[in-house]
Order: sequence, then C-alpha cells, then structure tokens
Amino acid sequence: MALRGFCSVDGSDPFWEWNVTWNTSSPDFTKCFQNTVLVWVPCSYLWACFPFYFLYLSRHDRGYIQMTHLNKAKTDAQVDVFRDVTFYIYFSLVLIQLVLSCFSDRSPLFSETIHDPNPCPESSASFLSRITFWWITGMMVQGYRQPLESTDLWSLNKEDTSEQVVPVLVKNWKKECAKSRKQPVKVVYSSKDPAKPKGSSKVDVNEEAEALIIKSPQKDWNPSLFKVLYKTFGPYFLMSFLFKAVHDLMMFTGPEILKLLISFVNDRKAPDWQGYFYTALLFVSACLQTLVLHQYFHICFVSGMRIKTAVIGAVYRKALVITNSARKSSTVGEIVNLMSVDAQRFMDLATYINMIWSAPLQVILALYLLWLNLGPSVLAGVAVMIFMVPLNAVMAMKTKTYQVAHMKSKDNRIKLMNEILNGIKVLKLYAWELAFKDKVLAIRQEELKVLKKSAYLAAVGTFTWVCTPFLVALCTFAVYVTIDKNNILDAQKAFVSLALFNILRFPLNILPMVISSIVQASVSLKRLRIFLSHEELEPDSIQRWPIKDAGATNSITVKNATFTWARSEPPTLHGITFSIPEGSLVAVVGQVGCGKSSLLSALLAEMDKVEGHVAIKGSVAYVPQQAWIQNVSLRENILFGRQLQERYYKAVIEACALLPDLEILPSGDRTEIGEKGVNLSGGQKQRVSLARAVYCDSDIYLFDDPLSAVDAHVGKHIFENVVGPKGMLKNKTRILVTHGISYLPQVDVIIVMSGGKISEMGSYQELLARDGAFAEFLRTYASAEQEQGEPDDGLAGVGRPGKEMKQVENGMLVTDAVGKQLQRQLSSSSYGGDVSRHHTSTAELQKPRPVEEDTWKLMEADKAQTGQVKLSVYWDYMKAIGLFISFLSIFLFLCNHVASLASNYWLSLWTDDPIVNGTQEHTKVRLSVYGALGISQGITVFGYSMVVSVGGIFASRRLHLDLLHNVLRSPMSFFERTPSGNLVNRFSKELDTVDSMIPQVIKMFMGSLFNVIGACIIILLATPMVAVIIPPLGLIYFFVQRFYVASSRQLKRLESVSRSPVYSHFNETLLGVSVIRAFEEQERFIRQSDLKVDENQKAYYPSIVANRWLAVRLECVGNCIVLFAALFAVISRHSLSAGLVGLSVSYSLQVTTYLNWLVRMSSEMETNIVAVERLKEYSETEKEAPWRVQEMAPPSNWPQVGRVEFRDYGLRYREDLDLVLKHINVTIDGGEKVGIVGRTGAGKSSLTLGLFRINESAEGEIIIDDVNIAKIGLHDLRFKITIIPQDPVLFSGSLRMNLDPFSQYSDEEVWTSLELAHLKGFVSALPHKLNHECAEGGENLSVGQRQLVCLARALLRKTKILVLDEATAAVDLETDDLIQSTIRTQFDDCTVLTIAHRLNTIMDYTRVIVLDKGEIRECGPPSGLLQQRSLFYSMAKDAGLV
Repeated sequence: MALRGFCSVDGSDPFWEWNVTWNTSSPDFTKCFQNTVLVWVPCSYLWACFPFYFLYLSRHDRGYIQMTHLNKAKTDAQVDVFRDVTFYIYFSLVLIQLVLSCFSDRSPLFSETIHDPNPCPESSASFLSRITFWWITGMMVQGYRQPLESTDLWSLNKEDTSEQVVPVLVKNWKKECAKSRKQPVKVVYSSKDPAKPKGSSKVDVNEEAEALIIKSPQKDWNPSLFKVLYKTFGPYFLMSFLFKAVHDLMMFTGPEILKLLISFVNDRKAPDWQGYFYTALLFVSACLQTLVLHQYFHICFVSGMRIKTAVIGAVYRKALVITNSARKSSTVGEIVNLMSVDAQRFMDLATYINMIWSAPLQVILALYLLWLNLGPSVLAGVAVMIFMVPLNAVMAMKTKTYQVAHMKSKDNRIKLMNEILNGIKVLKLYAWELAFKDKVLAIRQEELKVLKKSAYLAAVGTFTWVCTPFLVALCTFAVYVTIDKNNILDAQKAFVSLALFNILRFPLNILPMVISSIVQASVSLKRLRIFLSHEELEPDSIQRWPIKDAGATNSITVKNATFTWARSEPPTLHGITFSIPEGSLVAVVGQVGCGKSSLLSALLAEMDKVEGHVAIKGSVAYVPQQAWIQNVSLRENILFGRQLQERYYKAVIEACALLPDLEILPSGDRTEIGEKGVNLSGGQKQRVSLARAVYCDSDIYLFDDPLSAVDAHVGKHIFENVVGPKGMLKNKTRILVTHGISYLPQVDVIIVMSGGKISEMGSYQELLARDGAFAEFLRTYASAEQEQGEPDDGLAGVGRPGKEMKQVENGMLVTDAVGKQLQRQLSSSSYGGDVSRHHTSTAELQKPRPVEEDTWKLMEADKAQTGQVKLSVYWDYMKAIGLFISFLSIFLFLCNHVASLASNYWLSLWTDDPIVNGTQEHTKVRLSVYGALGISQGITVFGYSMVVSVGGIFASRRLHLDLLHNVLRSPMSFFERTPSGNLVNRFSKELDTVDSMIPQVIKMFMGSLFNVIGACIIILLATPMVAVIIPPLGLIYFFVQRFYVASSRQLKRLESVSRSPVYSHFNETLLGVSVIRAFEEQERFIRQSDLKVDENQKAYYPSIVANRWLAVRLECVGNCIVLFAALFAVISRHSLSAGLVGLSVSYSLQVTTYLNWLVRMSSEMETNIVAVERLKEYSETEKEAPWRVQEMAPPSNWPQVGRVEFRDYGLRYREDLDLVLKHINVTIDGGEKVGIVGRTGAGKSSLTLGLFRINESAEGEIIIDDVNIAKIGLHDLRFKITIIPQDPVLFSGSLRMNLDPFSQYSDEEVWTSLELAHLKGFVSALPHKLNHECAEGGENLSVGQRQLVCLARALLRKTKILVLDEATAAVDLETDDLIQSTIRTQFDDCTVLTIAHRLNTIMDYTRVIVLDKGEIRECGPPSGLLQQRSLFYSMAKDAGLV
C-alpha cells in the first residue's frame, strides 16, 4: 500500500485503516486522513469553482449587493487562540456562518428589480431556497388563504419575456433563411430583367420556365427550424443534460444500498451503527435525487415556456407580412393552431427529449447491475422486455392513426357546430334543427367508432404496462431457479432485482412515448417551417413618396399595371392606367365583382404586382367594405393608437354621425365593443371604421363602399361632412368605391370598371356626353332622379329604383326606413345590426343591454370552477357510465391489487425458505403459485381497463347527446346571452376531455391510490412500528396537497383565462391585417401581442414552479417513509426475516413515485371532471316550447287560406323589460300583400319574431286560419311559414343540402326553384352543379348570390305565408327587380308580409301597416295613406317618393 507511508515514513500513522474506520462499534478516521483529505477537499473545491463563479457574476451583474446586517454577520466570525475553549464556540459560529451564507443578499438600489412593482422572488432567492423551491411558498400560502388574482402574480424574469426571447429567434431564423436562399436567389433575379419588352407573351413564358428551372435546387436545402431553435435555446437547455445524468446515476444507489441493508440484516455480528449508516445514506441519496431531478425538470419547463413564447411571437410577426395567396393556403384556424397546438408540442417535448439518451443509459446500467446479481438468467427477462417494445411501438402507431381519424371527424363536427351556432337563428326560423342534429350525430357516430377502437388499444396498453414488470420478474426468477439446483433465490437477490426491474420499467415504457412525441414535434416543426417560409408581401412593389416631394403633382400614378392575388392564378386587374391629382375626389363604380375592391387592395400593396409602375405620395388611410372592429373601447377603436386631441376627436365623431350613438351606448365612447363588434349595428361599425380613418389624418383616403351599410340620412350627412367636396377631407385625395348614383355628380372623376379593366374614366358630364356604358347604366336607373330636381338628396337606395344601392355589410343588411330626426335614425342598433344582437330595437331597450353584455362576457368565461368539485359531479359521471359498470370496475381494481400484493408477499416467503444441502425444497410449488398470482393479476388488469374505457365511451355518448339536444332546444335569447365561443368550447374542449382524458385519468388515479395503500399495508406488515409514523406523514402529505391544489387550480384558471386573449387578439389581427398594414400599425400590434403572451406566461410560470414545489415536498414525505421503513427494520432486525425487510424497503422505495402520481392524478381528476360539470350546466337552462305537440297538431294541409290575425297582441324580450309591441289588432286576409313600415326600432322586426314564436307572446294571440299558433308545436308552425331573412346564411355542404336539408324534394323541383330565383345559369355553369360545395358561411358565393339562394329556399317550400325581411339591399339593381317580380308572380296567391326599409318596394301592395313605438298607427292601401298626409306621407316625402 503506497499510501501507508503517506503521513509517516514508518507507517505508524497510516492513511487508511479498516479496523479503525469500519469493523468496530465506535468508528473514526485515522489522524493522517483527518489532516490531509478533510482539509484539502474544501479548499480544492473552492478553487475549482472560482473561475465559473467569477464569470457568472460578471456576466449577470450580480457582483453588487447592498450592505445589510445579514451581510456583515456573514463575514464577522473571529478566531481566538485558546483552542480548547474556543473550538466549540468557533465550530458553532462556522456552522451559523454556513447557514447564513445560504440566504441571499439584496440587489443594489440601481438594479432593475427595485423598480418592478411585483418582482419575481426567484432572482433574489438564495441557493437553498432555489434548490427546494422555497421562494414560491409565499404565493402558495396566499393562494390557500384566498383565491389568487391576476394582480398577485409576479412579473416574469427578464430572460423569459417576449422582448428578450422572440427577437433572438427571429434573427436566427432570418440568418438561416438567408443561408439557404443564397445561391439560387441571384439567378432568379437576373432572369427577371426589367429591361425586357413588356407585353410580348413569349418572353413571359420563358421567364416563367427559367424561374422554375432555377427554383428546383432550393427544395433540397430547406432552412432548418430545428437548428434555429437549438441555436436560440440550446445553451441554457444543455445544463439539464448534466442534472439528468447525475440523477440517472443516483437512481441506482437505492437498490445497491438495499443490497447492503439485507446483507446487514442477515449478518448478526455487524455493528449496529452500520445499519443506521445505511439508513442515513439511503435517505440522503433519495433526497439528493429529488433535488437534482426537479432542478432538471425546472430547466426543461422553463426552456419549453421560452420556446412557446418565441414560436408565438414569430408566427404573429410572420402573419402580419404574408401574402394573400399564402394566407389562403393556411386558414385562420390553422394559423391559430400553430400558436396553440404546435407551440404546445414543443413545450411537451422539451421535458422528454433528454430521455432519448437517458433511457438507454438507465437500461444499460440496470442490466449490468442485474447481471452482477443474477447472472445470465437476466437475459430471459430482457427477452420479454425486448419483445414488449415492438408491441408497444405497434400500438403507438395504431393509436396515432386512430388519433388522426378522430381529429378529423372532430374537426368536421366542430366546424358544423360552429356553423350551427352562428346560423342558429336561421335554423330556428326554417325549423331545420333536426336535420342538422342528425348530421352532427352521424359525424359523432364515426368519431365514437374510432374512439372505441382506441379504447380497446388503450386497454391492451395498460395491460402490457402493468404486466411487463411482473412477467419479466417471473421469467427471470423461473429461469434462475430452474437452470441449476444450487441457484438459491434469497432475499438479497430477489428484492434487489425487483427494485432494478422497477427502475427498468420506466425508461422502457417512456421510450415509445418519447418517440411518438418526437414524431409529433417533427410534424409541428415542418408545419411551422412551411408557415415561416411563406412568401412575404413586397411593400416596395409600390413606390411611396413622402408628401414633401413636390416633384409630382399627382398623388397617385398607375401606369400599365397588372395585379394578381396569387402568382399561380390569372391576374385580377389588367393594364390599369390612371393618375389622380392631389386633393381630388374619385368615384369607382361598376357591377358586383368587377374588381373595384381589388383596385384599392392593389394600391395598398396587398396584391402581387406582375408588371407596371405604381407610385403613391403621402400616407394612406383605408376603410374596408366589411368594417373591422377591435375588441376594445369605442374610443380606442377610433384613436387606433394615436394621441387623443379632444377638439379634433369631437369634430370627427360629429362628422361621422356618431354622436347620437354615443348617447345610447351605456358608457359613451368608453363602452367596450364585443368581439367583431357584436354590440354595434352594421351601420355603427361602418361609421366607427370611417371615424378611425378620418381621425388618423392621412394624405390619401381609400373608401371601399362605406356608405352602403348606413341609412340614407346618415349617408347623406357623412357624404356632406366627410367625403364630399365640402367635407372634413376636402383637401385630401379620396378614392370612393360606391354604388350610390346620387353622389356621382359631385365627384371630380369617375372610374368605371368592368371585368378587371378600366372601361371609362372622366367627370360625370363627360361620361354622360360620351354616351358609353356608363350613360346607359345611368339612364336605366336615373330617369326619376333627373325629374326630381335634387340629384343629391338622401342616399341612393332609399328612393325610387333610381336611387338604389348596395346596402350590405358583412352579409348583414343594415338598412332601416329613414327617419325624420337624425337622432331617432341613429338609435339604430336595430335588428340586423348583427345576428347576435338583433333585439335591441328601441332606445329604452338599449340602456341595459350592452352593460349586461360586458357582464356576460366575464361571467361565462369563468363561472363553473371555483372551489372543490362537488361529489354530485362524480355521481353524475358514474350514472352516465352506468352504475353496474362503475362498481364492476372498482371491484376489478381491488382484485388486481390484492393479487399484486399477494404475489410479492409470496415472493418474500419464498426467499425465507430454509436452505437444505445448498438447495431450497419447494421451488416448484413456490414458482407455480407465484406465476398463478401473476396471471390473475393480468386478467383483472385487462378487465378493469376494458371496463373503464368502454364505460367512458358510453358516458361521452350520453353526455354529448344530452348537450346537443339541450342546446338545440334552447330559445334564441339563450344564444344571445351566451358567446358562441363558449358553446363551441363545450363541444370541442370539454367533450374531448370527456372522450379521451377522463377514462385514462380515472385508471391512473385508481391505480396510484391502490398502489400507495398497498405499499403502506406491506410496510405495516413488516414493521408494525411504522404505524406510529404513517398517520403524521399522511397528515403532512394531505396538508401539502390541499395547499397545492388550492393555488394550482387557481393558477391553471388564470392561465387559461389569460390564454384566450392571446388567441382572440391573434384572430382579430388576422381579420384586420389589411387595415393594420394600411395604417402601418404593425409595430404596435406586435407589442400588444407580446404583452398578452407575457401576461399568459406570468400565470404559467408559477404553476410549473408550484408543481416542482409540491413534488419536492412530497418526495421528502416519501423519503421519510423510506427512512422509517429502513430505520425500524434496522432496529428490529433480530426479529425480522431478510425477506420481509427486502419486501418493505423495496416497496417504500416505490412509494415516492406513487405519492407523486397520486397528487398529480387527484388534481388532474379534479381539473378534468369539471368538464362533466360544464357539459351538464346547459341541461338546466330554459328550453323553448316543444317542437311537436301530438294532440294539437294542425291538419297537414294547414294553412289553406293564409289568413293571419293578430288579436290584442303584445311582445316583450325579457320579463324585466317593457313591451316592444302593444295592442296589435289587425287581420290580414289570405293572398294579401302587406307592407310593414316604421322608423328604426318601431317594432317591425319584432312582429316577425312573434309570428315565428322566436319570442313568445306577452299578451294576446296570433291566429292563422283559425289555429292559435301558441298552442301548436314550434316545428308544425315554422314549417308552414317561410321567411326570407335579412342576412342570407348558408351552411357548408352541398348547394342542394342548403336548399333542402331533409332531402324531401326531387331534383326537378330544386332546379325549378333555382330557375325562378335566376340562379339556374350560375349553378349549371358550376362543375358539380347542385353538389357544388359551399364554403363556411357561403363565402365562395357573393352576398347577392346568397340572397338568391335564400329566395330559392322560399320558392322550394312554397308555403301559404311568406315573410320578407327587406332582403333586397344586398343585390345590384337589376337583380333587385328580378326578385321583386319573382315574388309578385310566384307568390301571387300567398299572403306576403314585407318588412320594408325602402318604400318603393311596397308602393303597389294592397295594404301598408305603419308601426311606431310598438303600436299600429295607420293601416290601409298606400295611395289612401298618402292622401291622409300622415306618418306614412312624411316617410315617403323623406324618401323622395312624393
């Protein structure tokens, strides 16, 4: 021994002596060892760490601290010379110093954290506090006392915020893209030589081909997103490798120490202190393992969180710049998915990815130790495991295919539900609920088939997962004892092997999960890469000059320009040439679909410029055709990020006719506008959109038909005060797309477009003189106008056919009969303002409404879950499964765990068998019983997982059916109060939870519960003394868990509440991206998005730390159980057999994991079972009257005459509101044509709602052909009356389905109706004719065509009573005449009620009913009423009819 002479030459003071240190009852180190090693180790440790610590301090500016008492105390300990007296004082001082050094110092006064109102304590937490996550305890305590609010959350650490994380990723991605594009790009540019002669098409073709040939090498070299992510987040993430490796090595100390313990119990002569030493060692290693593991997890989760932040930021920034064709290839839903689903997948992967190297490492180590223990027979067990891996892999693949199929049908179902909820009003008016219910259930049936298959798979999966460890143990032990008689299975071999097998089980099972997780993440990577590589708009394709450049007098110059929406499609606009001098007003007119809106998009650089030259001078403001409204206050919508200038703002509001609206809104211009502007009528939205443009005070204004959605008076007012030659913008350049003929004489230039070209251009007079297409167009429609001296009176579309115009906004017609006083006019938040707000029809009604709207939004978001979940919810779920199945599954669980405990107890008896002549006697019996117990365990596992899975499917089928039925049976008022998002959420998120999560969670929860109980029973059997310890530990455990659940539940809730704004803001941005670009507000929106993401992460971060906090505390409780199990085994070692010690300690080693799982699962269970509660929630809401009443059903040919009688009829919207209609007494004879007119909010629309019983009567009754409609079923009534509604709603599906969802008419009948609706030409030109797929909401048809489809529906149903809700505002003038004439001829013998917003349509009706404030004021033939010079006369005068 070379070290003998290390301290003294003669070896009298050896370096190491076993007899002094180990084989003795009072151990000590040798003097030499104490003076060398013990002194040098700390010193070398400090020197080794110094360079790293120095770097850290200088890098992170942590070198400065404040001088405090704590700080002084750390450095003040003095040493005295009187060794003996002072040694103990000195030693205690050093200890105190060590403890003090674990506390952290305060940051200096000039650091950033000082200015943060609510800084995260982590940055100032000490080392000890960090490794035990003590620093979050404050929040946990607060959360336990009262539910956490969003104000209690700490701000994010600086390195986790969007402004730190996102730019790095974006920068790296740009670099990577530049790298991959370097080589081909030059060539492509050189081929597009601008000097080539324009117009020669051959050149174009060659150029195209050349570009294609050169683009091919690009494909092989896609920019790699993985590299970019690695570059951005790798360095921090790499630390986790270190922690994981340390933890993996330490995992194996448990079984090794167990081995030593068992040999200690067997060796009666060993000194007692060794047992205590092993126990302490076991406890310390377990605790260290805990701390290291959770540091590792913490790093992983933080990395995941940063990746998510970065991905969302990058996607958002990209979405603001991609071209329209790229936008088409990914729908809004898909892009939102990139942010939610795909970003989430990276987060999940971050925690798993290290398993790729760590799992094989664990397997190899475990196998090596097993080999040492049992020799070659280990291979039998390994063979079983290896056999299980492909089985698991096959199942994972299968599960994946099922998952894809499930997702697909789920997507279809949600899409359909979404449409049903958006068009619910139309479904109710047409009584189509049942047809759509069947469609949904058909999809659901497919979905359940797939779910059933995956449930069987899951059952097999659970079976393999639970049985593999047992089979492995069985095979190994069987082979071991049968190979050789002398192989004895003693406690040491059996239980150490069992512990190792338990370690093995985890990596082997997790590998398939990791692999599938990696596969999913790679799919997400690809999707993200494709999205981030989309083409971007080229803003410089259009030259923007600053206004100072006085070089050119024209503010817009376009020379020979051709534009297309997508490079692959033919151009939309060809050869456009025009120039517009500064300060002029230009009108663009033309038929529907001739490229007017595209022209404005082209000027905004939204389209691809194929050739030509476009220059624009000055800043641009844009008013789109469909107003884009943000979900902020009205004032913020108008200011749009600019400073408030009180006087100018007031002037703008006045000019845009918004003052009366502000008086109506509950809190004036501070009223919060719902998403997509739900609490504004279409006209108000359009005016807000206009005010936004006017307020931003740009040089060029592009108006896309903003006057169509507003009433005549308002239109006139706006034209005079804003757009026209005397308006606020008179010195600006204005381009106005319009259908209103009456404005044309006042504009400077008119551009007439047709088929994507400019057909004529000039002033009104010039074009008339030129006598071209424009003059023809005017002549047809303006004959009356010329006679009527005032060409600019009112707005086109209120007068005779000469003043028609397209009045549509977003497919919602927002036209109203014109009132005298502007004030009345503007209270229009009337019917048709938006599907979801149609009943705010009188000013009185409006006061309470929007206020409530604010409350409903908040209430709905977070109603269900506060406090613990009630037991009744679990009971509900059990009833949904079926009580027999529920109790059967619990019974099978019990059997399984009894079998499992029995088999291990049997093993411990086996290992204690006495050894005779080097062999054990009853090996055969022992082995066969062990095997039998194992097999019974397997059977029960399979049984219970099968039962639970199938039960779960029963439950989800039942719950979905109830929910769907209840929602469809709800009255209209329910849909107005409930945001459709909430309902869709129930059908997607909550239902998905019930489908796939809850059965799994139940299995795991029950499993871990029984495991913990089982482990405790075994430990109690072995060492009954533990009974003293388990209850207090149980109490601590329970308290920690309650503490955690209170905070964690609330944090989860805050996280999900703050998550929706991220997505809704993103959705909003995508809808309004053209407006944002036009106003050049991208930066501000990016900042807003980042803020919202940070808000969300602020809630997410504490929740991951809370998980770590809990896990560290719980594992310490688990480690205490290990400690006491071992300790009592050592204390009572003389009365215990080695088998029992092995059994109890190996079980206690597992307890930690089980405890962890138990808490995880119980909180998972709580969060998931809430879904059941939320699905149940809607079954208790009010329902509308029954659809069919058998005993009151009217005869099948009812109504034969079509006589409608109102008897003292009254209607109110809600119990607490006034009557909207009062004392309506009127009889309409069969076949009469009756017009209903009145000012906005007079109750015109309410009358139809009453007729269809969308709202039930408050008093009086309606009689149709001697049947009181309140007595019959709703469907019986609604099938017999037809309405052509204001907003033409189509559903996605074939055109045929849209006309006849019950398939009750023949093809001939359908074609006839199309022919009469003037759609036959259009439909027969389509490739699929009647099977033409309509897009969601019918977006691939123009609004006018949708309106005609609604007319075709009415013609097909051909009922005796037709209600026409002024539907003609959306079509151009020719079609309008067609519709009117069709109605006159086809519905000649029917009763027609028309709600007229424009009087010219009803001048030839038999009677007119004039409503005012909910009462009938006048009733009689139009000619008679005109002579009375009454209300009707004044309205006609306003409209310029008299």
